[in-house]
Amino acid sequence: MSSLAGKTLFITGASRGIGLAIALRAARDGANIAIVAKSSVPNPKLPGTIHSAAADIEAAGGKALPIKCDIREEDEVKAAVAATVEAFGGIDILVNNASAIWLAGALDTPMKRFDLMQQVNARGSFLCAQVCLPHLLKAENPHILTLAPPPSLDTKWWAAHTGYTLAKMGMSFVTLGLAGEFGRQGVAVNALWPRTIIATDALNMIPGVPLERCRKPAIVADAAHAVLTRSAKGFAGQFLIDEEVLREAGVSDFAPYAMDASQSLLPDLFLD
Repeated sequence: MSSLAGKTLFITGASRGIGLAIALRAARDGANIAIVAKSSVPNPKLPGTIHSAAADIEAAGGKALPIKCDIREEDEVKAAVAATVEAFGGIDILVNNASAIWLAGALDTPMKRFDLMQQVNARGSFLCAQVCLPHLLKAENPHILTLAPPPSLDTKWWAAHTGYTLAKMGMSFVTLGLAGEFGRQGVAVNALWPRTIIATDALNMIPGVPLERCRKPAIVADAAHAVLTRSAKGFAGQFLIDEEVLREAGVSDFAPYAMDASQSLLPDLFLD
């Protein structure tokens, strides 16, 4: 399978950034996209809403269903999944992209921020999977793809921002557990992580990261497409890196993905 035509994707955090890029790549195939995010009205600090994303997806050739949803709220997730199934007849793919970030040490991490990260990242990914799985188990080629890094217990990734690392590794371990439980039932449960830092609007809120040394979200979107068009059977528990996925798919020139091809790239967190 090389196309997502007619497939239904439930993508969290799809109003901007990597989530929107994955949605747009699927839309070019003619996929159905449930845009699941909190952003329903414009934010001067973070451009993009579920409605602007829907317009972009429709323009790209897909069908869009904008859904305002806080994935911390069980009832909202259940309602979002029900609306998706009603609109498109089922769910083929869950993309756990929504994530909260706070890059600070223990003494500089308010518990409100700590709780937000755990609730959105690990708990939110688990909840979305739990609610989508009854529909995924009925799908022809079901996938769960989570934007999470390879699990690591190296203290260099924990010391600087324990709260964030715990939240992201929580997504990784949710992936591992669900892969073990549902991979044998034919659901491809895997994680994807970028080799380099990706230039998104949210990155502008983190001081000191030069965007010219980052890659565009399109590289993650293309890698996700390569993953999601694979046969789900026997494909679970993998912690994939975008560049490696694309190299395996035959891509050798990564310059078009760079914000500035003349600059050296910044490696992403959690990768040696």
